[in-house]
Amino acid sequence: MAMEKKKQRHCYGPAPNTTRRFAKLWGVLLISIFPILNTGLAFDYGDALKKSLLYFESQRSGRLPYNQRVAWRHHSGLTDGLEQGVDLVGGYYDAGDHVKFGLPMAFTVTMLSWTVIEFQHQIAIAGELEHALEAIKWGTDYFIKAHTSPNVLWAEVGDGDTDHYCWQRPEDMTTSRQAYKIDEDHPGSDLAGETAAAMAAASIVFKKTNPHYSHLLLHHAQQLFEFGDKYRGKYDENIGVVKNYYASNSAGM
Repeated sequence: MAMEKKKQRHCYGPAPNTTRRFAKLWGVLLISIFPILNTGLAFDYGDALKKSLLYFESQRSGRLPYNQRVAWRHHSGLTDGLEQGVDLVGGYYDAGDHVKFGLPMAFTVTMLSWTVIEFQHQIAIAGELEHALEAIKWGTDYFIKAHTSPNVLWAEVGDGDTDHYCWQRPEDMTTSRQAYKIDEDHPGSDLAGETAAAMAAASIVFKKTNPHYSHLLLHHAQQLFEFGDKYRGKYDENIGVVKNYYASNSAGM
């Protein structure tokens, strides 16, 4: 047993440079798919859409639902936030990492929400609307947890530096699960604004099908916008660990 645990903890050097900008690339893919779903081309864009959404299921953190389609994934990150006394279980891992970065996660949910708003009919025809809604809600449920008070938003769980030196399944990870937040003394207007945008866009998505949840998302979005506007600052100046991964501007990335 001791030897087995030692093997699980063994790191194999730096991981390859995974697709860190997956949110932007995925958003561009979706936007390019829908105008040509019904053009009669030989390419199966519906299958591309399905696989894109399956990718999100494979990136889920937390306790997975019974209808999880990516069966080789299991529960993980079930103690996220425990050391800080907050429940940060859930959300999405970033690309091939086990870090949960708030900024790209929020951008992803924003793009996904607007994709559903603009192309809901086409997504429904492709038989993927329910999966798209589930993908959005998996992210926004986490944002609700991470927004623990009007002027506090948890920005990251995990550490990119240690994570990049370990190749492990998230179910077995032994790397740091340190969590980082922005607040009045450590503002992050960019992160607060992007998360507000994600929750506001998602509130439009769920306005008819789940009005109570839509209202809750809008409430959080308004609080986050006011927080980011009143306490101004760049989040990478107050959370230094993000600078090498998702900085506040592209020049720092």
